[in-house]
Amino acid sequence: MSNQQLDQLRNELDDVNVELLNLISKRGDLVKSIGEVKEQQGMNRFDPVRERAMLDKIVENNEGPFENSTVTQLFKEIFKASLELQEDDHRKALLVSRKNKAEDTVVNIKGEKVGAGELTHVFGPCSVESYEQVKEVAQAVKKQGGKLLRGGAYKPRTSPYDFQGLGEEGLQILKRVADEEGLAVISEIVNPADIEKAVDYIDVIQIGARNMQNFELLKAAGAVKKPVLLKRGMSATISEFINAAEYIISRGNDQIILCERGIRTYEKATRNTLDISAVPILKQETHLPVLVDVTHSTGRRDLLLPTARAAIAIGADGIMAEVHPDPAVALSDSAQQMDIPTFESFINEINKQQPVKS
Repeated sequence: MSNQQLDQLRNELDDVNVELLNLISKRGDLVKSIGEVKEQQGMNRFDPVRERAMLDKIVENNEGPFENSTVTQLFKEIFKASLELQEDDHRKALLVSRKNKAEDTVVNIKGEKVGAGELTHVFGPCSVESYEQVKEVAQAVKKQGGKLLRGGAYKPRTSPYDFQGLGEEGLQILKRVADEEGLAVISEIVNPADIEKAVDYIDVIQIGARNMQNFELLKAAGAVKKPVLLKRGMSATISEFINAAEYIISRGNDQIILCERGIRTYEKATRNTLDISAVPILKQETHLPVLVDVTHSTGRRDLLLPTARAAIAIGADGIMAEVHPDPAVALSDSAQQMDIPTFESFINEINKQQPVKS
């Protein structure tokens, strides 16, 4: 074969490559249009029955020179890329996505701006047990410059026999103490019906890990004009977490703080496994501020400081942790709460660290 013939064949191959590219691009446009229709109709983007039918038809029309198995593998890669194309379009459409809004959302909680570039921390007891208990913790938080006080009034527990919280009485205690100390209150709500009365007591609605996919609760939180702190579910993917936030923002409330609190894995050394890489992913994929709950992710007082340092180093907007005047007698999660001297040492250490600019 002469060089001239080789060049001619190569030119023909180049033309075929361009033709293939044009056809693949045309296919991509069709796939995106199909994805839009499926989303409007609430259908799953991946349809294994349809994929099998397309592969069977392709194999029926295969006249070589490639083996059927080779052709099948090639088209499966095209199908995979097409599905990813649909998912990319879905992410672009999300109101919480960074592609939809480039600038960071700053959540304003009674003047405390979460996500504005300075570290914002949330401290308080796991459960509200009494006025005196909350008061002592609130005074310690205020002394250390804190502005946000957490406390559980409604406690979804694994066992139905564990302490479930004081309910509305707990909210009343939180508000009384917060008003006295000039703090803002964050507390978990577990029932959509409780949101209407809860907004009279609290400044931020917390939706806990066990309720991350309680869609009626998410929609109810999105319908009120209160900031929402949304915790990642213990078995939730990052995509599921982001879509849970979308439920809230889709109802008109964009004042959302995401909170990574660890996920359930096979590891037993800690209560959960802190997915530290979720922080930069969430900040890249969304425009929402991100906190890290070092208490629930580890379940160990001895790991609170190193995990808090790691969270701040990787770009978290702040830390959430639990503080109790006497953890040994706490009605819930005694092993993971800091006493006040430990808390003072903890806050002094993490205040030395500057947040990473996203």
